[in-house]
Parts: sequence; structure tokens; C-alpha cells
Amino acid sequence: MSEIATTTNPHLAAVTPELRTWIVEQAQAGVSAPRVLQAMLDAGWCEEVALAAMEAVLSEHLQGTAAAAVQPQARSEDLPPAVPVPDLTLQQHPAFLDAGDRQVRVVMSLQQPRVVVLDGVLDAQECQQLIELAQPRMKRSMTVDNNSGGDELNADRTSEGMFFERGEHPVVAALEARIARLLGWPLENGEGLQVLRYGPGAEYKPHYDYFELGQPSTATLLRRGGQRVGTFLVYLNTPPEGGGTTFPNAGLEITAQQGMAVFFSYDKPHPSTLSLHGGAPVISGEKWVATKWLREREFH
Repeated sequence: MSEIATTTNPHLAAVTPELRTWIVEQAQAGVSAPRVLQAMLDAGWCEEVALAAMEAVLSEHLQGTAAAAVQPQARSEDLPPAVPVPDLTLQQHPAFLDAGDRQVRVVMSLQQPRVVVLDGVLDAQECQQLIELAQPRMKRSMTVDNNSGGDELNADRTSEGMFFERGEHPVVAALEARIARLLGWPLENGEGLQVLRYGPGAEYKPHYDYFELGQPSTATLLRRGGQRVGTFLVYLNTPPEGGGTTFPNAGLEITAQQGMAVFFSYDKPHPSTLSLHGGAPVISGEKWVATKWLREREFH
């Protein structure tokens, strides 16, 4: 990491061309945001300035490459209309956010695609409790059948999973309340919490979470609460190797670490949101993750 310029006064440091190039190269190489941040901290940067530098550089880089990343290129008049989406209150660049019954740490915030990484959303005991509650009900994960709107097996998704009903257990209800508080989004607009397990080699290849327009099943799916507009996932354990969450169009990979959460939103069902993402293969150990999808309206 010798490419990073050290500084004795990081609050006054400018983002040099060398640092800008280094940050972009790390993202393109798939280095996770927490590792990039730690390298900058080790080089003498303060966390606030390092996070601001990462966000500014990556946002600028993505604005310059977004058109090339989305195929085919989309004209504004061809796009579906944007809708309100959940988000976090980060205008003052806070180090911590109030989740109601606890403070959670802001690790990273990216504007395009809209991705925010948080730490401390669940503690180790809560993570283990969710795993134990989910284990007896795990089945091979399914995806939405675009023709019928029902479930189907998909070779791109090689995990096991289950769904909780909203508020089914106190630990589920507590997590749902924190998510609603953090995002300022009605609790009833959330689908039931899904818990997934990925064993060695298991993955979920890059995909979008919104419902694709024009498919036979879309109208049926939208009747249950409108379009999906955001995803909030929490890592329930720390795999020894692999299992991160990737955003290919952003050159971003987030390392799976217990209690850490990744939130991303998409204001229209279109690739221009750059919300293409995937679950990288687990190399060793296993990965457990809890996912909450947010809808436009009350989900039923």
C-alpha cells in the first residue's frame, strides 16, 4: 500500500492524483471498501477525511463510466419514472446513526449506485439467534419465475433460505424496527425477513432486485406492495474467505463481516441505477445473511 501518500495533517490533505488513481485501481481490482479504508487509516489519514475521499473519487469515477457500464445506453426519455426511495440521513456526514435502541457506525457511503455500509446493526448474540431460529426451516433458495410470479429453482443462486413473517420473533421485530428507523421507511412496507446460508462454493450471480417491467408476472408481483425500491442485508457471520457482496458496475466488493449491513436503493426498475449486485462465491467456511426488501407501499 505504498502508493498512499501519508500526511501528518490529514484534515488539510487534498486528494492527490496519485491517491485518486490508487482508490480507483483498488475498486476495479475488487478490494473491499473496509480494506481500502483501513489502508488509508494505516497511512495516517483520519477516518472522516478518508471516507469523504473514497466517496468523492468513486462517485466521480462512476459518473464518467456509467454510460459505458449500462448496455444498451439509455436516454432519459426512455427510462421509467423515478420514485421515492428509502435512505439514511447522512447530510452532515455523521459517524454514527440512531437506530432506536442503539447507535450504528457509518462505514461507507456511495452515491451512484446508492450504497451505504453500516456496522453494529446486530450484535453477535442476535446474529446467532437468527441463525438458530432459521436452521430448522432452511430449503434450497428459489427465485421469482418471470412467467408465473411463483418460485423456481435457478442455477445462478446456490444457497439455502427461509422467510420469517414480519415481527414473528422478538429478534426479528427488533431488526425490522431498526431498519425502519434508520431508513425512515414504514415498517409495513418491508417484505418478511429472509435468512440465507451459502456453503463452500455457493454464490448468487449478479442480478437486480427490482421486478423487471414487461414480464408476465410483474403485474401480479406489484399488487403486493408496488415495486421493490431498496435492499437491506445484514451479515450474520464472518466467512473465513469469500462471500462478499459485489457491485460489478461500480467495481465494488464489500467483505462479509458479522453484524455489518449493506443498504442499497434503486429509484427505477432499470440498469441505469447501477444496482447490479451479487453474492461472491464462498471460498471456505459458510456465509449466513439476513435480507429485507423494501417496497413502495405496504407489503401484504
